[in-house]
Amino acid sequence: MDETEVPSGQPPEEAPTSDALPAEGADSGALDVADAPLLEVPEAGPVSEPDFLQQALQFLDAGGPVVVILLVMSVVALAIILVKLWQFLRLGSTAKAQRAASLYRAGRTEEALAALGGQRSPAAQLLALAIGGRERADVSETRLREELARLGSDQVESLRGGLKALEVIGGLAPLLGLFGTVLGMIAAFQAMEQAGNQVDPSILSGGIWEALLTTAVGLAVAIPAVAAHNWLERRVERITQEMESLVTQVFTVDLSRPGRQAAPHEAQSARLRLHAAGE
Repeated sequence: MDETEVPSGQPPEEAPTSDALPAEGADSGALDVADAPLLEVPEAGPVSEPDFLQQALQFLDAGGPVVVILLVMSVVALAIILVKLWQFLRLGSTAKAQRAASLYRAGRTEEALAALGGQRSPAAQLLALAIGGRERADVSETRLREELARLGSDQVESLRGGLKALEVIGGLAPLLGLFGTVLGMIAAFQAMEQAGNQVDPSILSGGIWEALLTTAVGLAVAIPAVAAHNWLERRVERITQEMESLVTQVFTVDLSRPGRQAAPHEAQSARLRLHAAGE
């Protein structure tokens, strides 16, 4: 029987294919990728928010007691500004007071007093007192003017309440900041002296930025305080001028309205009186 013939009853052996044969030069001991263990990548946890309280404490520790004093002054200044803004907003405008003054000069006293009723503006309240005083026969003009001047002074003093403290904070905050800077520089140079020959530049640089921190805080407190003080002071001056103008209108005559022309002899008498007064 030929060697190539397959014995009966046995299936013919399949020839190995190229896929089943290992590639030349391949490492027979290499691990299959599927059988390799997976690397566990740790999941990134949630990023914690910065601890603002701790940062504030570090900020206070770096600035020292001067920064604490400046922060207290800033709180006081902010409280004064908010109170004064609320006070001025409650006063409202003087438009009704101006209209009431025009009505009174036109001879419509009752309408003028009705227009001034319930007004919170100091100018309107003082104008109402002036009109009411002019209608009283038992009050002379001199005494009425003196009483109105006293009441007006009280109103202005009430409006100026707190402005002096705001002015002091605006002027004192930069000086306190400079004082803290000087103290910080002294501490930095003392640390350099104690270091001797082994001077670390970080000691000086760290001391300088901590010292300049107080100056920055002082300016941050002073700038808005000075700006707010000037604006509020200007508001008080404007209200004072409006009060004086409205009250004066009660005792004067509206020259813009056409009036009776003086007779020739009356004009001559007026000129003679002026001439005599000049002599």
